[in-house]
This record gives sequence, structure tokens and C-alpha cells, in this order.
Amino acid sequence: MQVDEIITERLVLKKLTPEIYNYLFTNLNDEDIKQFLGTATDEDFAKEKDNYSKGIVTYNRTFVNFVLTEKATGTAVGWCGFHTWYPKHSRAEIGYSINDDSHKRKGYMSEALAAVLKYGFEIMQLHRVEALIAEYNEPSLKLLQKNGFVYEGRLREHYNVDGTMEDSIMYSLLKNEYKYSIKKEAV
Repeated sequence: MQVDEIITERLVLKKLTPEIYNYLFTNLNDEDIKQFLGTATDEDFAKEKDNYSKGIVTYNRTFVNFVLTEKATGTAVGWCGFHTWYPKHSRAEIGYSINDDSHKRKGYMSEALAAVLKYGFEIMQLHRVEALIAEYNEPSLKLLQKNGFVYEGRLREHYNVDGTMEDSIMYSLLKNEYKYSIKKEAV
């Protein structure tokens, strides 16, 4: 089953796969691509273009992301989805971002993450979803805990952030935990 959009209460989540990404960069002009992706700055767009030119898929892993668009305005406010997806091993890492501070603290990511996790476990048949965050990223920590993710540990000097190696905090959510957390909320 192919799903191109997920509709939530306030958002339309537009699916972005390697094939769609390729279509965007080979058929649309820069302004149309920026609008679709909701890139906030020319620098953000340049990074996207650079990532595309270097290749975005390898022989054993891929991604499925969703551009978060406000229903009311049609404005792209961020993205949420799976990267470093290993289909053979039924696992992927989740990532997410809000494009602009004016869209933060509105609950958009909570709304989107619940829908994207459902898609991952039910459509992509994931068994495990991993999340890696910086220990100082309180909003992300709260978002993961709210959605039932379990702390697993620290990966030392895991990410290079502007020339400084930072630790990552590892969280995960298993399919059986996801189903349990949904049932628990429904009670």
C-alpha cells in the first residue's frame, strides 16, 4: 500500500522518499523546491541541494520523511520521518525538525510524530525505531518520553556539531511497546 499523505487534525504530512526527492531536484526550479520542503533560509536549501548531489541512498539503507504542512495555510512548517532505515533489519532512526521558531511550541511535532510512528510500525513494518538526541535538547527529550521511547544509553562523541564532537543520548521504541502505549492511552 502506497501512502502519499497523512492527514492529522491540523497538518498534512506529505511523503518524501528518495524517488520524490529525485523528482523535485530534476523537475522543479529552486523556488518551488524551497516551498515544497519549507526550507527557512537559502543556507538550509543549499544544504539540501548538497545532500542531494552527494547521493541520499546507499545499497542497504534509505529513508521516508514527511514534510509537515499546516492545513489552514498550506505552509510547510517542518519535517518528521525515518532515516538510516534498514529494511532488512526492520529498524530505522527517527528525526524531526520545525523550520522556524514561530512554529514551535504549538504541538505540531507531537501531532506529527504520533502519525509518523504509526506509519512506521504499520506500513513500513518496523520492529524498532531509534532516536538519538543531544542531552541538552529538552523539547526532544520530552517528545520522546511522551511517545513511550525508552532510554538506552550514551554514545560518546557521536556527532560533529560545528567542529565539536558531542555525545548522543540513545532512545528506542519497539513495536510491542508502541502498541501497548496506544492501548494505554485509549483507556
